[in-house]
Amino acid sequence: MLTSIHGRWAMSTAVAAWGLAIVIGHAVVGQAALGTEPLSTDPLPTDPLPTDPGLGAPAVQLREFVIPRGWPTPSCHASTIVETAPGELVAAWFGGTDEGEKDVAIWVARHDSAGWSEPRIAIEGTQADGSRHPCWNPVLFVGSARASQGNPAAPLFLYAKVGPSPSTWWGVARESTDGGRTWGDLRRLDGDAVGPVKNKPLVRRDGTVIAGASSEDEGWRVHFERSTDGGRTFARGPAVHAAPDTKGSGGAAGLVSAIQPSLLELGGEKLLAVGRTKEGRIFEIESTDAGKTWGVLRLGTLPNPNAGTDAVTLADGRHLLVYNHTDKGRSPLNVAISRDGRAWQPAVALETKPGEFSYPAVIQSADGLVHITYTWNREAIARVVLDPAKLP
Repeated sequence: MLTSIHGRWAMSTAVAAWGLAIVIGHAVVGQAALGTEPLSTDPLPTDPLPTDPGLGAPAVQLREFVIPRGWPTPSCHASTIVETAPGELVAAWFGGTDEGEKDVAIWVARHDSAGWSEPRIAIEGTQADGSRHPCWNPVLFVGSARASQGNPAAPLFLYAKVGPSPSTWWGVARESTDGGRTWGDLRRLDGDAVGPVKNKPLVRRDGTVIAGASSEDEGWRVHFERSTDGGRTFARGPAVHAAPDTKGSGGAAGLVSAIQPSLLELGGEKLLAVGRTKEGRIFEIESTDAGKTWGVLRLGTLPNPNAGTDAVTLADGRHLLVYNHTDKGRSPLNVAISRDGRAWQPAVALETKPGEFSYPAVIQSADGLVHITYTWNREAIARVVLDPAKLP
């Protein structure tokens, strides 16, 4: 039975235990028709995210579903997460009938002391002529708060892609000034910029925002985009490597099919980007001038089954990577730790059973904890919270 608790809804004790909460009736600014219709009142699944007492289990503080399996859409994928204030999180993902279908939209949910809000559509792909395209790969981040750049307070940005396919999509964005409760108008990015393509950008201390990006129209090629207005607009840089055709090359002659970089800070102006390839291993590429130029893209030591990864530099200087430690399939899903971004040590096995556990997003919150969201069998979005003090 549904019961009202301070404007939220609890389905049952079992559901409340794994953090589901529902908020009704928040209109989306600039797209008011989206997300206002009531969702199903059928009973929701009440089983929690299964535990996996594998490697690194003592570091795991919480395991939960952000949304229940198969609700509110049959399929979901490519989550992103951000902290907007101490103890307050926002997550987004794309969901619909199936990846690439026209009904796939970007969904957003907020988390506070009451749990997760009901997800609402924030971006969908209907065009001015009435046609509709699928949405892809949302990215949430809090921009730079440099008032001199037109951002007197740090806005929350939601970037995504819209288009028939990854080779033809374009970048879009919305922004929020109230932590994701309401959103401004949807806008298409100017020029050839696509914005952060899968993973959160790096917001530097000087206010520069560096986004890891990539293209898939003429082979898989990594490039980087820079923002000097706090994350509101991006300028696209050149591809940083030569790529083979879309079938991959096995790394021959230095050609690598690579996309979806994450950015790590090695100290000073040194940056390291890591990400997905078709060559069976995670790629690495370094910059010594804060991302203005980049060195040679090469294959690292960790396996990659052509699946998305994400990484973050922790407050203590260590680097944390979430990836599938396999050369085939998308299980297991693992966490590795490094002190230099080169040598990685196994830390946590997030998922080890057969299935698809993929496309992670990772952040460190103000309290020092690490939050990881990921696709759970394309049926749900899962969240795991780690205590980095308990990692090797």
